[in-house]
Amino acid sequence: MKFTRILLLFALPLYLFSCRTQQKIPYYLENVNDSTGKGDVKTTSLKIQKNDLISIQISSLSTKPEADLIFNQTPATGGGVPGYLVDAEGNIDHHRLGTIHAEGLTKQELAAEIKKRLSQPVELLSDPTVVIRFLNFSVNMLGEVSRQGILTVPGESLTILQAIGLAGGVTDFGKRNSVKIVRETNGKRETGIIDLSSKDIFESPYYNLVQNDLIIVEPTKQKLKDADQARTAQKIAFAFTLVTVAATLANIFIKN
Repeated sequence: MKFTRILLLFALPLYLFSCRTQQKIPYYLENVNDSTGKGDVKTTSLKIQKNDLISIQISSLSTKPEADLIFNQTPATGGGVPGYLVDAEGNIDHHRLGTIHAEGLTKQELAAEIKKRLSQPVELLSDPTVVIRFLNFSVNMLGEVSRQGILTVPGESLTILQAIGLAGGVTDFGKRNSVKIVRETNGKRETGIIDLSSKDIFESPYYNLVQNDLIIVEPTKQKLKDADQARTAQKIAFAFTLVTVAATLANIFIKN
């Protein structure tokens, strides 16, 4: 009888820890209502950052094709991918135009600088056209998503909802209403919070991601509570096992 009471004493905490209140988890765009109103689609002018890999294509009205070819002999980077890597100083080293500072510029601004160098002080090409593309647009997803890690996309546009979708969605224990986005701009780090359930999500400056953004989906309090309860339950179960073994051994020795 005493042994049964001991078992009940250890079983009761296990039962109490298994009982928990379910927390309502907000869903994506939960607060968006049907409306005839139309909002403007906002885009972000990406700025070039250190360690970006970019392609530069130059063409002109020159009647000599070899003239354009000279400026388009793109070097291969350390990874074997042809392109220009923005170094730790924020510069690219163009094989014909020399060192050009690129960090902090948009593609259009860098293209304008290259066109200027092709025209001044000596006209190297007639009426040049410069097209610049990002070759390594990627963001990093961490936390309560189905697939954590680096997301690399072929284009140059990615929204927070698209990134969440590529990561397999937020898990049942992720905070959809307070997703953190860590961003570096001109050597300074900033952190923004975005609510995936809000109707104002499209107005956030963090809705459109930029290259190298870090997205963190934190666990809900319920997830942390469950983890703590699980650890406590494991300790109780271990203690329960020890008591059972001790009681069994004691019973054997008493009989003998």
